[in-house]
Amino acid sequence: MRTDKKYRFVKNTRGLIRSLSVPFVALLMLSCFLFWNCLDGFSKGSKNENAFKDIYAMNYDVSRLNDSEENRIIKQGYELFLNTTKYIGPAGAEKNKVYAGNNLSCTNCHLGSGTKPYAAPLIGIIQRFPQFRGRENKMGTIEERINGCMERSMNGKMMPSDGQEMKAIIAYLNWLGRYAPKDGKIKGQGFLKINIPERAVNLENGAEIFKANCVLCHGENGQGLKSTDGYGYQYPPLWGYDSYNDGAGMTRVITAARFIKANMPFGATYDNPVLTDEEAYDVAGYINQQLRPEKRNREIDFPDLKKKPVSTPYPPYTDTFSLQQHQLGPFQPIMEYYKSEYNIVKSK
Repeated sequence: MRTDKKYRFVKNTRGLIRSLSVPFVALLMLSCFLFWNCLDGFSKGSKNENAFKDIYAMNYDVSRLNDSEENRIIKQGYELFLNTTKYIGPAGAEKNKVYAGNNLSCTNCHLGSGTKPYAAPLIGIIQRFPQFRGRENKMGTIEERINGCMERSMNGKMMPSDGQEMKAIIAYLNWLGRYAPKDGKIKGQGFLKINIPERAVNLENGAEIFKANCVLCHGENGQGLKSTDGYGYQYPPLWGYDSYNDGAGMTRVITAARFIKANMPFGATYDNPVLTDEEAYDVAGYINQQLRPEKRNREIDFPDLKKKPVSTPYPPYTDTFSLQQHQLGPFQPIMEYYKSEYNIVKSK
């Protein structure tokens, strides 16, 4: 009797298991898939959050590096970046290595030695090259990009691509990018986007904003404030003979306004700005209407003129808008022209 009951129990149990096995296994597999997919998503999300949110909190203090040969080159690159004019500018002792034509330093534009968000930070920049550049209409190397700054923002001449100075700067940039994601893309790269006013720059308003917010650091005549050590500037000149030349990207009103909004006046940040979009726009236009050095051979910039930013302040153009409108706006009609005529969306 017990044997029969035991037999029936085992038989019924096996049948139940067989009847449940297909949906149960399917349900189990689906649960595992969802669990691991969520876990993987959480892991990726954490990585992205670390890569984007915490990238600026990493250690970028070169003084903590030991004195290995590799670190010595990184430190040299940092020194070149921080005190450009002292080593490769007008104040340099080795006259055959004077590449910068003014007394600015790289950190005057790339604030915080290249580590401040929305101030053209250089964290991850190495990973983003080679990169297509419309100004040359080709894929460019990081060496070419650095020399672009040297010829324009520094109003100087190109450094040898295989020279010690170039190698040292690239070593520093590599070191800055050691925490960056593989593609080098980070939150806060480039400049802060703004709502571009649908009007021309108001130069009178720009002058008033400059007097109220910029004079304290940059001087009444935009001459800047020299560093106490006698090399370079604590606050750079915004126009005049020792400033960036008229071929630099910062001469574009939209570009300058985006930089100013997130970083100026002193103490401003992208998440705690002082100026409105309209104020940044007007003061950028005012600054860039002042006299500055002239870049040679500007006419060969942008071999494909359709790729020229609408706020580029020098000709030639492939449109019929005036030089004044390219310099001061309004820029929306120019943008609309390129969209309708060439299906090109422009934002600067």
